[in-house]
Amino acid sequence: MDYYANQGNPNTPAPKPDNYLVWAILSTICCCLPFGIVAIVYASKVDSYYATNQVQLAYDASSKAKNWIIAAAATGVVIDIIYFLVYGLSALAAFS
Repeated sequence: MDYYANQGNPNTPAPKPDNYLVWAILSTICCCLPFGIVAIVYASKVDSYYATNQVQLAYDASSKAKNWIIAAAATGVVIDIIYFLVYGLSALAAFS
Protein backbone atom coordinates (compact mmCIF):
# COMPACT_ATOMS: atom_id res chain seq x y z
CA MET A 1 0.00 0.00 0.00
CA ASP A 2 1.28 3.41 -0.87
CA TYR A 3 1.64 6.08 1.80
CA TYR A 4 0.24 8.71 -0.52
CA ALA A 5 -3.06 6.85 -0.97
CA ASN A 6 -4.50 8.46 2.17
CA GLN A 7 -3.45 12.03 1.41
CA GLY A 8 -6.98 12.95 0.31
CA ASN A 9 -8.34 12.56 3.84
CA PRO A 10 -5.92 13.79 6.51
CA ASN A 11 -8.09 12.34 9.31
CA THR A 12 -7.50 8.79 8.08
CA PRO A 13 -4.09 7.54 9.19
CA ALA A 14 -2.10 5.44 6.80
CA PRO A 15 -2.16 1.74 7.73
CA LYS A 16 0.95 0.34 9.37
CA PRO A 17 3.12 -1.44 6.81
CA ASP A 18 4.18 -5.03 7.35
CA ASN A 19 7.59 -5.24 9.01
CA TYR A 20 8.46 -8.71 7.60
CA LEU A 21 10.44 -9.47 10.76
CA VAL A 22 9.56 -13.17 10.83
CA TRP A 23 10.57 -13.58 7.19
CA ALA A 24 13.78 -11.65 7.84
CA ILE A 25 14.70 -13.97 10.71
CA LEU A 26 13.88 -17.07 8.66
CA SER A 27 15.92 -15.85 5.70
CA THR A 28 18.84 -15.19 8.04
CA ILE A 29 18.70 -18.68 9.52
CA CYS A 30 17.92 -20.63 6.35
CA CYS A 31 19.31 -18.70 3.41
CA CYS A 32 22.01 -16.07 3.59
CA LEU A 33 23.33 -14.66 6.86
CA PRO A 34 24.66 -11.25 5.66
CA PHE A 35 21.60 -10.32 3.62
CA GLY A 36 19.29 -11.63 6.33
CA ILE A 37 20.91 -9.42 8.95
CA VAL A 38 20.36 -6.35 6.77
CA ALA A 39 16.72 -7.42 6.36
CA ILE A 40 16.34 -7.73 10.15
CA VAL A 41 17.75 -4.22 10.64
CA TYR A 42 15.26 -2.70 8.20
CA ALA A 43 12.39 -4.80 9.54
CA SER A 44 13.06 -3.62 13.06
CA LYS A 45 12.94 0.02 11.97
CA VAL A 46 9.40 -0.20 10.57
CA ASP A 47 7.55 -0.18 13.90
CA SER A 48 9.67 2.58 15.41
CA TYR A 49 9.22 4.81 12.38
CA TYR A 50 5.47 4.23 12.38
CA ALA A 51 5.22 4.88 16.13
CA THR A 52 6.96 8.23 15.71
CA ASN A 53 4.59 9.18 12.87
CA GLN A 54 7.27 8.90 10.18
CA VAL A 55 5.00 6.92 7.92
CA GLN A 56 6.92 7.35 4.67
CA LEU A 57 10.13 6.15 6.35
CA ALA A 58 8.20 3.16 7.71
CA TYR A 59 7.01 2.26 4.21
CA ASP A 60 10.53 2.68 2.82
CA ALA A 61 12.02 0.46 5.55
CA SER A 62 9.32 -2.15 4.91
CA SER A 63 10.08 -2.16 1.20
CA LYS A 64 13.83 -2.43 1.79
CA ALA A 65 13.32 -5.28 4.26
CA LYS A 66 11.24 -7.15 1.69
CA ASN A 67 13.87 -6.59 -1.01
CA TRP A 68 16.68 -7.86 1.24
CA ILE A 69 14.61 -10.93 2.16
CA ILE A 70 14.15 -11.73 -1.52
CA ALA A 71 17.88 -11.20 -2.12
CA ALA A 72 18.75 -13.51 0.79
CA ALA A 73 16.40 -16.22 -0.43
CA ALA A 74 17.66 -16.00 -4.02
CA THR A 75 21.28 -16.07 -2.88
CA GLY A 76 20.57 -19.08 -0.69
CA VAL A 77 18.99 -20.96 -3.57
CA VAL A 78 21.89 -20.17 -5.93
CA ILE A 79 24.46 -21.23 -3.33
CA ASP A 80 22.57 -24.49 -2.71
CA ILE A 81 22.45 -25.25 -6.43
CA ILE A 82 26.17 -24.60 -6.81
CA TYR A 83 26.91 -26.71 -3.73
CA PHE A 84 24.91 -29.68 -4.99
CA LEU A 85 26.38 -29.42 -8.49
CA VAL A 86 29.97 -29.32 -7.24
CA TYR A 87 29.64 -32.09 -4.69
CA GLY A 88 27.25 -34.13 -6.78
CA LEU A 89 29.58 -34.09 -9.76
CA SER A 90 32.59 -34.84 -7.59
CA ALA A 91 30.75 -37.80 -6.07
CA LEU A 92 29.88 -39.07 -9.55
CA ALA A 93 33.49 -38.69 -10.62
CA ALA A 94 34.68 -40.56 -7.54
CA PHE A 95 32.45 -43.54 -8.35
CA SER A 96 33.44 -43.63 -12.02
